[in-house]
Amino acid sequence: MSKFKIIFFSALALLVLSTLTFAQGGATTTGGGGGGIAANESTVAAFKALAAGLGFGIAAGLGALGQGKIGAAAVEGAARNPGAAATVQTLMIIGLALIESLVLFALVIVFVVLR
Repeated sequence: MSKFKIIFFSALALLVLSTLTFAQGGATTTGGGGGGIAANESTVAAFKALAAGLGFGIAAGLGALGQGKIGAAAVEGAARNPGAAATVQTLMIIGLALIESLVLFALVIVFVVLR
């Protein structure tokens, strides 16, 4: 069943992405009925915003999951060995700061892409 899913989704991705091969080439002027370069630039800007928003949403969501896992593991470690609670807490705070810095780095990338 797993091989079938892999083959099915690979074929589906290939079919979806192959439509770009048959896309109409862009016009070099803005005159006429197609809109030309101006329409292409607005479409690119719209998709940049969409991709940046989705990418940051994924980064923030996965960062939150990682922070939750670190918090749960730290609480469990402190409960198992109360003598090492201070060390576990210090390591937890460092890990949380590193994960949060990655999410902030993703936010900076979003601002750079949308600039």
